[in-house]
Amino acid sequence: MSIIGAEYVGANRTWKKMAGLKRILSMATQKRTLTRPPSEEREFELWIQHAAGLILFDDVRNYAIEQLDGDLGSEARAAALKAIDDAMYGMMMVIDGVSGALQNDKHRVSLAVTVQLIDLDADEAVAEVNLADGDGMCMGFHGWRDGNFGKHPPMQT
Repeated sequence: MSIIGAEYVGANRTWKKMAGLKRILSMATQKRTLTRPPSEEREFELWIQHAAGLILFDDVRNYAIEQLDGDLGSEARAAALKAIDDAMYGMMMVIDGVSGALQNDKHRVSLAVTVQLIDLDADEAVAEVNLADGDGMCMGFHGWRDGNFGKHPPMQT
């Protein structure tokens, strides 16, 4: 959804107008078209992991970048961009299982993040990959930041 001149406010799900907001706030993947998945198993595994990376970069990283004040100086903007990338990389480490587990002598709490390919006609997952079992979100981070989504990009260009 695109909202011009508005800000989401709290759990009451209302929108509040912001004076001077000149950006359109939207999630970029909603504007993209998914490519057909490759039929070869290994290429499919990479394709779906790249799709997960694309969603995170478009809908999390780019959203955060869009929120930066346009009046920031170059040093402040560079520091803010570094902070966004550092937070993204930290999230990738949690997804990969490198960090992010809380435990005691009997239990552990950790996150499990999966990516699914959904058949729209059947409205069910036809494939699912636990990203901690994939090639590594941290491994994809630098390429995704540079716009590289592999041999079979998950989006039409």
